[in-house]
Amino acid sequence: MPHLPRASFRPWGLRPSRGLPGSHALSTQSEPYGTPTSRRNREAKQKRLREKQAALEAGLAGKSKAPAESSKAWTPKEIVLYELPTEPGEKKDVSRPLPAAYSPRYVEAAWYPWWVREGFFKPEYQTRLPQSTGETFSMCIPPPNVTGSLHVGHALTVAIQDALVRWHRMRGDCVLWVPGSDHAGIATQAVVEKQLWKERGLRRHELGREDFLREVWKWKEEKGGEICGQLRALGASLDWDRECFTMDAGSSVAVTEAFVRLHKAGLLYRSRQLVNWSCALRSAISDVEVESRSLPGPTELRLPGCPTPVSFGLLVSVAFPVDGEPDAEVVVGTTRPETLPGDVAVAVHPDDARYTHLHGRHLRHPLTGQLLPLVTDSAVQPHVGTGAVKVTPAHSPADAELGARHGLRPLSVIAEDGTMAPACGDWLQGLHRFVAREKILSALRERGLLRGLQSHPMVLPICSRSGDVVEYLLKSQWFVRCREMAARAAQAVESGALELSPSFHQKTWQLWFSRTEDWCVSRQLWWGHRIPAYLLVGEPGKGHGEDCWVVGRTEAEAREAAAALTGRPGAELTLERDPDVLDTWFSSALFPFSSLGWPQQTPDLTRFYPLSLLETGSDLLLFWVGRMVMLGTQLTGQLPFSKVLLHSMVRDRQGRKMSKSLGNVLDPRDIIRGAELQVLQEKLRDGNLDPTELAIAAAAQRKDFPHGIPECGTDALRFALCSHGALAGDLHLSVSEVLSSRHFCNKVWNALRFIFSALGENFTPQPAEELCPTSPMDAWILSRLARTARECERGFLTRELPLATHALHHFWLHSLCDVYLEAVKPGLSHGPRPPGPPQVLFCCADVGLRLMAPFMPFLAEELWQRLPPGPGGPRAPSISVAPYPSAQSLERWHRPELERRFSRVQEAVQALRALRATYQLTKARPRVLLQSSEPGEQGVFEAFLEPLGTLGRCGAVGLLPAGAAAPSGWAQAPLSDSVQVYMELQGLVDPQAHLPLLAARRHKLQKQLDGLMARTPSEGEAEARRQQRLSSLHLELSKLDQAASHLRQLMAASPSPREP
Repeated sequence: MPHLPRASFRPWGLRPSRGLPGSHALSTQSEPYGTPTSRRNREAKQKRLREKQAALEAGLAGKSKAPAESSKAWTPKEIVLYELPTEPGEKKDVSRPLPAAYSPRYVEAAWYPWWVREGFFKPEYQTRLPQSTGETFSMCIPPPNVTGSLHVGHALTVAIQDALVRWHRMRGDCVLWVPGSDHAGIATQAVVEKQLWKERGLRRHELGREDFLREVWKWKEEKGGEICGQLRALGASLDWDRECFTMDAGSSVAVTEAFVRLHKAGLLYRSRQLVNWSCALRSAISDVEVESRSLPGPTELRLPGCPTPVSFGLLVSVAFPVDGEPDAEVVVGTTRPETLPGDVAVAVHPDDARYTHLHGRHLRHPLTGQLLPLVTDSAVQPHVGTGAVKVTPAHSPADAELGARHGLRPLSVIAEDGTMAPACGDWLQGLHRFVAREKILSALRERGLLRGLQSHPMVLPICSRSGDVVEYLLKSQWFVRCREMAARAAQAVESGALELSPSFHQKTWQLWFSRTEDWCVSRQLWWGHRIPAYLLVGEPGKGHGEDCWVVGRTEAEAREAAAALTGRPGAELTLERDPDVLDTWFSSALFPFSSLGWPQQTPDLTRFYPLSLLETGSDLLLFWVGRMVMLGTQLTGQLPFSKVLLHSMVRDRQGRKMSKSLGNVLDPRDIIRGAELQVLQEKLRDGNLDPTELAIAAAAQRKDFPHGIPECGTDALRFALCSHGALAGDLHLSVSEVLSSRHFCNKVWNALRFIFSALGENFTPQPAEELCPTSPMDAWILSRLARTARECERGFLTRELPLATHALHHFWLHSLCDVYLEAVKPGLSHGPRPPGPPQVLFCCADVGLRLMAPFMPFLAEELWQRLPPGPGGPRAPSISVAPYPSAQSLERWHRPELERRFSRVQEAVQALRALRATYQLTKARPRVLLQSSEPGEQGVFEAFLEPLGTLGRCGAVGLLPAGAAAPSGWAQAPLSDSVQVYMELQGLVDPQAHLPLLAARRHKLQKQLDGLMARTPSEGEAEARRQQRLSSLHLELSKLDQAASHLRQLMAASPSPREP
């Protein structure tokens, strides 16, 4: 058995559940303190009061001594297992009673395989639904990288998408949600290479290309299956028969076709240009794989392949002697002295007076002595450093542009593997570039041309895959010409044809596409789509020194193109296929239509393309969404989707980005099932972290999860994730937040257990359209239900899911459980049951569960399946294909004025509960009077007197006429300027015993107030919270003073009760 959080296990399905605890009758009569009770009971009560006072005082004393724990331990819950024999795909047995408490493992068992087998997630099934709208809704999952398991960021994507998909399916749309995964070229190859070295001590070149690719495919089959398992555990209602992988046969055909078409359209070409280069990977990398690390000053970094730490954040000042003037020099500053051998000029601003006399002159290279021109260029910033800059066109994008303007030939001095190239000379050739840096600095010192080192803040480009510093190298690569496609993408958003939500992303979109450069798609890898381009060996290209290349879907097609190009028979030509593969983002950009069968015009492509919506993380807006729009529009003639919904980044509770090396990456299954700290640590050790990263990650885990992770369940995780808005910034998720959602699940569970008990065995529900409320409370809860349906509909239509989750949470917790169930319990527990509440309870359960189903599919299915069937024939086989309640269908129940009136009643309930708490009335049910100076206001309360007493835990509730004198010996609380609440205290409270307790509470609150007052006022939200707390403490102290004064009056008015 796997390691699990310590909890008690109990199999379910073999034993009947315990029944609901019996409801206690709520007394409607006052219970006077002076009634003849036994001496024993009175003494016991006095003892409890003394113990409570002692505990309060001890707590006050202890609070200053013992610091609070850094993290709270969670209480393990009983784990109940579903153990009835059920074959995979067979429907779960719901004939047995519900377990006494909510247990996610019991609830989530068996449902998903049944959903899949029944075909509920397939569009072909949905067209047969009675509520079918005839409309389609299509989406594709952002294909997760096959490099490992999904993390909480993926879970957010799944939770949002599945909620939208399930809602569209329930409302009757024909829904297709396509699953898939991405081959993740660089990341996957790096992981497999690391694993091969760790386990077998082999490099990929020792295996050879074919054997290495077999190892990658083997690894993919293992990890790909894990990802599918995670998606199923999350309840993702994907059509698994249409699952795609970006390296499968269909995707390969699409990638080849796209490359050929783009080449024929003149949008794909080969050129020698600067690219981002990872020396550790020996490959070009995309911008998304370059991390910009800010350094405040001198910083030492350990880099792969370099024997010693390397210092960055230093500006090196180097003198370039002026040719012909022995004492004249131009000093330039550089953070990359290892590129000095590649310098071909020095540049200054044409208006910089310090160098005007040197215009047209030459300088001596400080290492080689070669003559370098001093050029003038307006791009140079004269106020930065000395105003003079070295020009290294082969290793700097900015210098490449400047060099091109002045006709300077680039000189490459860093090789693919990060060593110094032959052009540097024998003294540097073959050295690691950062080892060569120190040798260059020593040479400059010896020649007297080093003018100093100083601290210099800088931004260092780091390869996210290898941790190496990114170099800019000149390489012959394949590029996609983006300007024309980028203009169309920008126009699509500007015209409204493509809608980005939230709309603030539009500015980023337009800015990026206005500056888009051509896209390098060559990668020097083995894992990926091999480029369908062929070199004609021995044939010169069009330009000087260029090679001749042809493109074809197959080698035969390429040979035909070569024959046409050269005018020679194809059989006589020697073709060599490009060994490089395409950038992973190229195949990912085709996913919306390649997953539907493009380039063939398949039925799926005809019906479901363009997609209805693209939902993904905001960090993928440009690298993935932008490229899908460019290539989709170019290759299909249509936008691949018309709407884009972007969610925020998931960070940990400290606001840090999820990172394996930080130990804060959470597997959703660990939150769903729970995991002991030991298991979390073992997962880290089984990963590919190096020893240093492993130590850091393990320490972070021990700090964040000292007690492990509690079992929260899928529904709780989904609900918590969907409760965050897209406009709320990055999502700082904590496990305690998910645990809170589990508590909500438990509340819903207990509500349904009560409802099942209240309905009984022979209950027959009325059709919802025939249900008419028979009491104000029934009318109120149905109005709240209608309001909830309206908010859910609004949330889904606007795709602001927190609107729906907040409405559902409020309805189930605060309207149904806290108010309506408590109000109707007495009537259902004694005597003949009124017909109204059971019908209303059934309606609330049925509609409420269907409203909740897109967010909590397992819990909703488990409970909904147990509801008694209605009289109108068979209902839907699953809640996942049951009709979603529409706001219009429930509008007749919506009564805003009634809700407004009952909110006044709820204020009275809160006031009564506050009075009870102040005077610590635990069991007594005091009488209550309400008095209003406004005659019309009394009618607000009159209809709800009985539920007011029940909810306020009071006895009889009556109305005191306006102008009547306040009853003597009763506690008073203002409800508003016009309404007062009175509660009977005479004989219910012992002033002598109670006054010390009030004094202790007052002392505690006063201490808190003094502490807050002593703090130095801060700014912003922190100060607003402090002021709010100060106001709250002042109010509480005022209430305690008023209560103490009232008790002293009671004590003065009547003698203390004497012993009988």
